[in-house]
Amino acid sequence: MQSMTGYGRYRACCDGRELTLELKAVNHRFLDVSFRLPKNLLFLEDTLRQRINQSQLCRGHVDVFVTYANTRTDAQDVQIDAALLHAFHKAMNHAQKALEDYRRPSAAEVLTLTGALRITQAEEDVEAVEELAVQAFDGALEALTQMRGKEGAHLAADLLHNLDELAGIRQRVAEMAPQVPQQYRERLQARLNEWQLGDADPQRIAQEVALMADHCAIDEELSRLESHMAQFRSGVQSADAVGRKLDFLLQEMNREINTIGSKAADAAIAQCVVDAKCVIEKLREQLQNGLTDEDISELARTKLNYAEPGER
Repeated sequence: MQSMTGYGRYRACCDGRELTLELKAVNHRFLDVSFRLPKNLLFLEDTLRQRINQSQLCRGHVDVFVTYANTRTDAQDVQIDAALLHAFHKAMNHAQKALEDYRRPSAAEVLTLTGALRITQAEEDVEAVEELAVQAFDGALEALTQMRGKEGAHLAADLLHNLDELAGIRQRVAEMAPQVPQQYRERLQARLNEWQLGDADPQRIAQEVALMADHCAIDEELSRLESHMAQFRSGVQSADAVGRKLDFLLQEMNREINTIGSKAADAAIAQCVVDAKCVIEKLREQLQNGLTDEDISELARTKLNYAEPGER
């Protein structure tokens, strides 16, 4: 199971070049990629975007940060504007009489004063930098995937924990449901006694209780709810892509809970219905906000035996 949140960083070095790439991913409905590149490396955007499209990143907002350093001897280009220096020298000769009391400036002062010395960044070797960027991206993506896998394992554990809580609520409802008709009979008999109507027709009372029992019967809803929960658990524990299926099952669980609440005329069951709806909402938030819905790849098993990098 993959979480939507993750971070990965990798530094690649080769032949005097050093490139660090960072990936930061958060939840988003679609795949939205943002690049932060140095101006002289803007050509990397197409290469990195293609790499992302070929990866398992199918959804989420992903920020790509790149920092770069070139310590090679040919990394900078030094140029001197000879024409500017010639013009400066000519001007100094014209001003020689006025400046005869002052010392002549040094070469370094002349270059600084005139700005004739220009140091510019040499053009980068596109192929070498792209190769370095791909290496850094692959390393950062692996780190990002490991972090998302670890977060996904914790999310899977939370899903299963909440599912167990929902199963406990369903069990309580199933235990209380058979008692509802008997409790209705007792309340009906108490009311008749309170009204002092004498001996009521037992057959008529039985008929009323039977009608009420048929109206509040929730056996089918409980059975379907149990089936939905079993399928949900199986989906979380499987390795298939079942994200949309899990979302559909949550909708069906909520439907069955609503039906139970409308049919079961019992205060205790009504409280269980409220609790169950709260648990289902927790499951929905975890599924929609925490997990990739490109069908939730790498779904965790019940024991969630995640291995740290280097422990495999």
